[in-house]
Amino acid sequence: MGNLGEIAALLLFLLSLLVVSPLTHAFYLPGVAPRDFQKDDELQVKVNKLSSTKTQLPYDYYFLEYCKPPKIMNSAENLGEVLRGDRIENSVYAFKMRRDETCKVACHTKLSQQAVKNFKEKIDDEYRVNMILDNLPVAVPRQRRDGSQVPSHEHGFRVGYKLKDGHYYINNHLSFKVMYHKDPESEDARIVGFEVIPSRTVEYKGAAEMVKDIVFSLLACLQEMTNTKSMQNRNVINIKHEYTEWDDKNPKLSTCNPNIKISPGSHGPQEVAADAYVVFTYDVTFEISQIKWASRWDTYLLMNDDQIHWFSIINSLMIVLFLSGMVAMIMMRTLYRDIANYNQLETQDEAQEETGWKLVHGDVFRAPINSGLLCVYVGTGVQFFGMTLVTMIFALLGFLSPSNRGGLMTAMVLLWVFMGLFAGYSSARLYKMFKGTEWKKITLKTAFMFPGIVFAIFFVLNALIWGEKSSGAVPFGTMFALVFLWFGISVPLVFVGSYLGFKKLAIEDPVKTNKIPRQIPEQAWYMQPAFSILIGGILPFGAVFIELFFILTSIWLNQFYYIFGFLFIVFIILLITCAEITIVLCYFQLCSEDYNWWWRAYLTAGTSALYLFAYAVFYFFTKLEITKVVSGILYFGYMLIVSYAFFVLTGTIGFYSCFWFVRKIYSSVKID
Repeated sequence: MGNLGEIAALLLFLLSLLVVSPLTHAFYLPGVAPRDFQKDDELQVKVNKLSSTKTQLPYDYYFLEYCKPPKIMNSAENLGEVLRGDRIENSVYAFKMRRDETCKVACHTKLSQQAVKNFKEKIDDEYRVNMILDNLPVAVPRQRRDGSQVPSHEHGFRVGYKLKDGHYYINNHLSFKVMYHKDPESEDARIVGFEVIPSRTVEYKGAAEMVKDIVFSLLACLQEMTNTKSMQNRNVINIKHEYTEWDDKNPKLSTCNPNIKISPGSHGPQEVAADAYVVFTYDVTFEISQIKWASRWDTYLLMNDDQIHWFSIINSLMIVLFLSGMVAMIMMRTLYRDIANYNQLETQDEAQEETGWKLVHGDVFRAPINSGLLCVYVGTGVQFFGMTLVTMIFALLGFLSPSNRGGLMTAMVLLWVFMGLFAGYSSARLYKMFKGTEWKKITLKTAFMFPGIVFAIFFVLNALIWGEKSSGAVPFGTMFALVFLWFGISVPLVFVGSYLGFKKLAIEDPVKTNKIPRQIPEQAWYMQPAFSILIGGILPFGAVFIELFFILTSIWLNQFYYIFGFLFIVFIILLITCAEITIVLCYFQLCSEDYNWWWRAYLTAGTSALYLFAYAVFYFFTKLEITKVVSGILYFGYMLIVSYAFFVLTGTIGFYSCFWFVRKIYSSVKID
């Protein structure tokens, strides 16, 4: 009872500490040092991948026929960026700090048949263009669906749009707005916001068809206004570029010049058509802002249409915690009574007349079937638990903020590799307790089984991405680096840990094991392994499924996820629920004189992964608009990896909880 009170107090303290500030505000260490800019300093816009929530296949920005600089240079990428499909490159868009510019011509290009095909495909799949300025991703302001006046933004701008008549149009004019926070004591300023409003403009070589095109434009705009979804996603300024003769060195447009700011009007949109000439132009305005540099990511972290229902989530988690606490209290009272009764028995005859968990004391520590495989999965679970815990601690401290692009993925991969030491140690310790002798064989399985299965699935998915010519495909060099981390660092560390674990004295059982196994009586239907295992996975899944919705939304709908403080609370409650449900069902199993608890303890908590995958299937059909077969395979492939990892994590937590519980109760009673 005292322990439960201390745990509850600790959780409440963590809740007040972590939820109130880090969860409602963007509390993070920005990951990059702030840069001060003076007036007329050069600002270079970088371009990132083209992304779509309909296909989940990122593409390089220059996959489409956009304006290219004389030499395309890739920015330094870390491992996480490559695995995410980020390809950050230079562009033709360049500004001068705090100097507004109007109608700057980026380039003039002729669309080929292949370019038209690519543009139409990307418009159909609702691809968005992602740009970066001073490590800030570009955002598009939009109207909130609930009609609220609170500013709302979305990531990147659409490549173009398609009208109901089947015509495709391209966003070839960008209106940038750069917000900056000025130092009151100097001329230095820091960039705190980067927005864009995309527009569709068209160029003409003469004015002969002007009347026809204006009429067409008015009809097209009227038709587009009926499409409410497209109006929510775009801020439209129709412009008609005109010129008499093109000059690359000194481009002059009749309807657009540096002295006249582009304004809404009845101008024809730029259609995507073969052999059409497209002029890409842009404006830039600078606006002073009261937002401080440390808070500039708040805009991007509050991009959801609706506020997250904090009270609903916390209420659900508290209910789960309360129910778990009640179950734990009942268990403790029952156990204390059992132990007291067993210890008061005076004769052997009285002990033999008793029924319950004490009767199987001679078999409860008998090694299970496939004990080596159990050791492998327990070791892998320890490795995954260590990676998850340390990653969350780093995230809580702010080291894995969204501004540190790819940092989260990089940290997880490296931590997984270095946690191989604990995987080898824990699997070897358990294997020696089972009196096993082939520790090298178990070590090899620990080092290769889980990573091998995950790598095989990842390799197949990567081959599918290669087939789609997507930038999300991991290059050969990165694949080699992953294999090197696995074979060159992780495997040796697993062997080191295993050697250290096997050298230590074996864990002694609190009671002796009989030579002849005891016969297990026939079990009631509700104590059958399949039923109890499936029931056991419900509570751990119930502790995380609400948070799981937001995690899936951030992953598959291109949103930032940065409420790690709240995620840490959910993780703690997941640990508690996995431990308690496994202990409860293990106690009932032993009371039924069934001593085969080793694998059942692992599977009881591990089956929560089955419900996680089922929820992923439900999410796919209700929340996502994925239509391509390859994209569907990618989704289910990656969710299979996630579910498998969740199975290993929760199964290991359940196993160690039950292992501690069984050793505790059998060391508390007198065994002659």
